[in-house]
Formats: sequence, C-alpha cells, structure tokens
Amino acid sequence: MNKIAFITGASAGIGEATAQILASNGYHLILNARRKDRIEKLAIDLKNQFGVNCHCLVFDVRLHTEVKNAIESLPLEWQNIDVLVNNAGLASGLAPIYDGDLNDWEAMIDTNVKGLLYVSKYILPILKNKGSGHIINIGSIAGKEVYANGNVYCATKHAVDALSKGMRIELAPFGVKVTAIHPGAVETEFSIVRFHGDEEKAKKVYEGFENLVAADIAEAIWFCVNRPFRVNINELIIMPTAQPIASIINRK
Repeated sequence: MNKIAFITGASAGIGEATAQILASNGYHLILNARRKDRIEKLAIDLKNQFGVNCHCLVFDVRLHTEVKNAIESLPLEWQNIDVLVNNAGLASGLAPIYDGDLNDWEAMIDTNVKGLLYVSKYILPILKNKGSGHIINIGSIAGKEVYANGNVYCATKHAVDALSKGMRIELAPFGVKVTAIHPGAVETEFSIVRFHGDEEKAKKVYEGFENLVAADIAEAIWFCVNRPFRVNINELIIMPTAQPIASIINRK
C-alpha cells in the first residue's frame, strides 16, 4: 500500500524536488502551493512518470481559514497521511533592522512560523492518532546562526528550530518522528523572492562558487524518511563546501 506525503510549497525548488523523489519511491502526494497551474502540471508529470496519484490543494499557508478549510476538505482516501514536509517559507528583504520593512517582516513571520503552525495543527492529530508518521521541517542555517541584515528571517528560522525540538518531545510518545533540515545556500527562487523579483541581484548571490541545488535537500529528506522506525534523524545541517558558516562564502 502506497504511503501519502503532504508537501507545502510544492510548486518549485525544494518542495518540487521532494515531490519528485518521494514519487519515484512510490509515495502518493498531496501537493500544496499558491500557484495552481504549477502544482497541477507537477501532478500530471508525476502521474505519467511514476504512476502515483496526486491531490492538489491550493492555499496560502499564511491564512488560517484557508489552511483549515483545505485540509478538512481532504477526501477520506487522502486523510491517512504518513509524512508532512513543512517546506513553504521565504526570505523577504535584506536590511538592517532599523531600516526593516514591516511588510517584509510580516510576510516572513506569517509564512515561516505561523504557516508552519497552521498546517501542522491539522496534520499532527492524524499522525498522533495513527501512532506513526514523520514531520520534516525545512529550516535554514539562519536558524543556527545570525548574520548581518538577516535579523527577522534568522529569527523565524530559529523559531522553526525551536518548534521542531518541541514537536519532537511532544510527539515521541506517539511514535511520530520529527526532523529539521537546515540548508545553507541553495539556488532556488529563494533569492529572487528575497530581492522582490530582482533577478540580477539574486543571480549574484550564487556567483563564484558551487551552491547547493534543490535535489541535494530532497535526497536528504528521502534519507531521513526512509530510515527504519527505530531511527530518527533529529536534524541535519547541509552546507555547500564553499560555505563553512552562514556569513562566509569562498568565491573564485
């Protein structure tokens, strides 16, 4: 019997790569994103390539009512979820805190912290009641270190780290695993979003070194999910070889 994974932010980047690797290993998928066309195309491609079924849920993780209504609307055959990948997240802006934009702050807090909580609130009881399951929270090296001008983004990812630890303590008695994965520089749409669509500025972030790609993180997620029941990977920090800490990248 195929397992079911629920992936937020599945329309691109790490979410899309995770959908690919889980589908290739026989998982049926609940794909969430705001971009309906992207996840519907992904669902068709995965069905054609791997023969798995996908159920698309279009909602914004920042909006509690949308999250609640979407998850509560799941057909019965899609409610037996085994894996939740809390991947939806973003950085918005890169400025010292005294020049910070309130809209940037709210976007990051609402997506990275509240969005993770909203989705988890309606999935965790399913895993708890079945006595098994796995939550993968996508954090960041910014959840382990603080770098200049990262202030609020770093704060939100420190919150993801703390929430992952809290979930692990509270869900372990029910056989539910919790893993936090903290990547360094991964070339996805991350920097384009951070710089509000400025592709030239975003491109410079990844110049002169070999950055991580989404598939690197997806492979780590699959490794964690595929361990025997007795094994839980509490957390992984995954960095490009050229990036020893968050604030240093060795460029050629």
